[in-house]
Amino acid sequence: MKLLQNKTALVTGASKGIGRSIALKYAEQGANVAFTYLSSVEQGQALEAELAAKGVKAKGYRSDASDFAQADKLIADVIADFGSLDILVNNAGITMDNLLLRMNEEAWDRVINVNLKSCFNTVKAATKQMMKQKSGSIINMTSVVGLKGNAGQANYSASKAGIIGFTKSVALELGSRGVRSNAIAPGFIETEMTGKLDEKTVQSWRDAIPLKRGGSPDDVADACVFLGSDMSAYITGQVLQVDGGMLT
Repeated sequence: MKLLQNKTALVTGASKGIGRSIALKYAEQGANVAFTYLSSVEQGQALEAELAAKGVKAKGYRSDASDFAQADKLIADVIADFGSLDILVNNAGITMDNLLLRMNEEAWDRVINVNLKSCFNTVKAATKQMMKQKSGSIINMTSVVGLKGNAGQANYSASKAGIIGFTKSVALELGSRGVRSNAIAPGFIETEMTGKLDEKTVQSWRDAIPLKRGGSPDDVADACVFLGSDMSAYITGQVLQVDGGMLT
């Protein structure tokens, strides 16, 4: 039997990179998949067709999770279209890197809103349904820089550290209702974005990791399958590092 058979999952920011891998892995494991995209319309439509080809129900929604009203409507639409919501993966995120001295207010506010406020928006909207079901798995994407900080990423690090505190608080509040809340902290994951970087720089990053390689989006997606499935039924309030030992 597939690990996520008959479960309904919502993955935010799924048109490319890690989000896309999560959506595909979920479909392979039998989940019906709702997902969001914003600017990548063609990629979003292509993903919907790819997921449906795996024999599950799939639907993409053009929605901005950092907007409270849009997030509320999104959750209501997913529940109306799919009948339930068993797994919520908050994956949508951006970077606007700069040294603090040069960082403007917009770069701070935008990253906090897209990365952190979006988690509040979607989790708040999904809570009623999950409490009613007396089950649910919330998975919030943080980062190793949310655990250790990073020069030039004060806004991103703050948003990702905030996600950890939020995730743990939600776990404490909703545990008695059978709803679990965990975070995943990816390390250096090789995506189309890192493919544009200088190869020598990328190799030096790989060499500094105990497993001597960057992670793949599938490495993160596999952790999402585990935390979304009943195999992790007694795990909540945790941060799972998918980083090849980077922060060991």
